[in-house]
Amino acid sequence: MSDPMLARTRICDLFGITTPILNAPMGGGDAPGELAAAVSRAGGLGMIGGTTVGDTQWLVEQIRRARDLTDRPFGVGLLSQRPNCERLMHAALDEGVKVIGHSFADPTPFVAPAHDAGALVICQVRTLAAAVQAAKAGVDVVTAQGTEAGGHTGFVSTLALVPAVVSAVAPVPVVAAGGIGDGRAIAAALLLGAEGVWIGTRFLATRESGVSEAHKAAVIGASADDTILTDVFDIDAGTSWPADVSGRAIRDEFSDQWHAREQELRELVERDGSQHASSAPGAPTRAFWAGEASGFVTGREEAGEVVVNLARDAAAVLAARSAALLGRSWAGEQA
Repeated sequence: MSDPMLARTRICDLFGITTPILNAPMGGGDAPGELAAAVSRAGGLGMIGGTTVGDTQWLVEQIRRARDLTDRPFGVGLLSQRPNCERLMHAALDEGVKVIGHSFADPTPFVAPAHDAGALVICQVRTLAAAVQAAKAGVDVVTAQGTEAGGHTGFVSTLALVPAVVSAVAPVPVVAAGGIGDGRAIAAALLLGAEGVWIGTRFLATRESGVSEAHKAAVIGASADDTILTDVFDIDAGTSWPADVSGRAIRDEFSDQWHAREQELRELVERDGSQHASSAPGAPTRAFWAGEASGFVTGREEAGEVVVNLARDAAAVLAARSAALLGRSWAGEQA
């Protein structure tokens, strides 16, 4: 008997893909063209993280690299609160990218230019209010990201946020994000009403990921208990984010020392500069961003294999659990 196949959803038809799985367009070069191409070749929608040092050259290089590796659709995701967002978006559109992702800002100014260029717009949100705003702006897909996600995220859990957003923005399709690391989580997201999933942490340790080897090793060695939602890494780095956003990363001695002492850290950094690198011998100088799904990352993988295995496992869970639970329900009613 062949493996069950994960059903096509509305976003499959919208994006021209066969599997409703997207990789998160992580920043800082963490989601390069090679990762996006691998996800797309496996049937999902690969996303390049377009916001790095603010130069369009890197983004254009990654788009062309992805196009060299696949003829399947892929997209570019941007940190929309950054002043370089419009420039990067137009660079992507000029390269013929047909899916643009926005996050951390009102997407309204970006929707019409993307649509005029024949591109679809995804907007990632962390609150119900932001989801409604994005739908009113005319985005094609809303990604509801729960606090379990790695990197910069909000404070509402995926389980509560996704169904609320699905109801609020209907008929706009919703993609679920945050803490999704195996087939069971994908099955749960689809049953909540999501049309697909947006996954970051599970792809961090893949060969195609752009994070450092130290970062990959840290994610492999971490469990769900080993992450923390905190502002201390951003305070130390001098980066600013919206007021309702903090960063989830793997805990280390620095976060253990300064979490809940943010004002003291802020004053120290303003006076003496970065403290993270000096917190312990050999300590990393960059936070290892990762979500609560890190416990599902147990080794280095190929990104395409991750997509295939997740889709297969989700389909198997949906088939087996639905049959078992509905069977019990009917048996109980007939008794």
